[in-house]
Amino acid sequence: MNRRDFLKKLVTGAAGASAGLVLAGCNRGAGLVRDPAPPYFGPRTGGPKAYAAGPSQARSGSRVAVARGPSAWIPPGAERNWRYIILHHSATDRGSAIEFDRMHRNHGWDELGYHFVIGNGAGAGNGVIEIGSRWPKQKHGAHCKVAGHPEYNDVGIGVCLVGNFDHYRPTEAQIESCARVVRFLQQRYGIPRSRIYGHGQLKPTHCPGRLFPYDEIFRRLA
Repeated sequence: MNRRDFLKKLVTGAAGASAGLVLAGCNRGAGLVRDPAPPYFGPRTGGPKAYAAGPSQARSGSRVAVARGPSAWIPPGAERNWRYIILHHSATDRGSAIEFDRMHRNHGWDELGYHFVIGNGAGAGNGVIEIGSRWPKQKHGAHCKVAGHPEYNDVGIGVCLVGNFDHYRPTEAQIESCARVVRFLQQRYGIPRSRIYGHGQLKPTHCPGRLFPYDEIFRRLA
């Protein structure tokens, strides 16, 4: 074989190998499910250090009272393939799962849109984790409607903390309970931290408020 034929064969072989690598890469990636980038992504900051006391924080003698533990959070039947956890505030100074259920029905929804509600001591106990009616049914949420992204309701778990966190922070009991239920959901459904969002990180809304302590909650998930 002369030098010319040798070089031609070498180039042809390299091209074939490269094509094979490209095809192999496509085949390996074909089965992967990639999350779409959020249509809007606000800052994950905890807000200013100084903050006003919320309604339940100003009340003396309140105590952490998480009435039901993780065993009660396990659905009774088949479980949905949950992929996201989305955090909200109620934007009200008081409330409970029952009150919000009534409010949502008055707005034409079939039932409470969230899966979990965490009280602040005004309407529901401070730090109490209430289970919404959708959760035992493993029913899709009605808390994060984003055009072109039905997945945030279909397979997104809605967790709402009572309070208006544009004006004050959640109570310590709420922060602890939020981390507790989020950690449980992460472990049970294999949801990574990268799929935990505040409502306002998926669409331009104030929810869950500019003083919502993302960093503090994330630190407690370890």
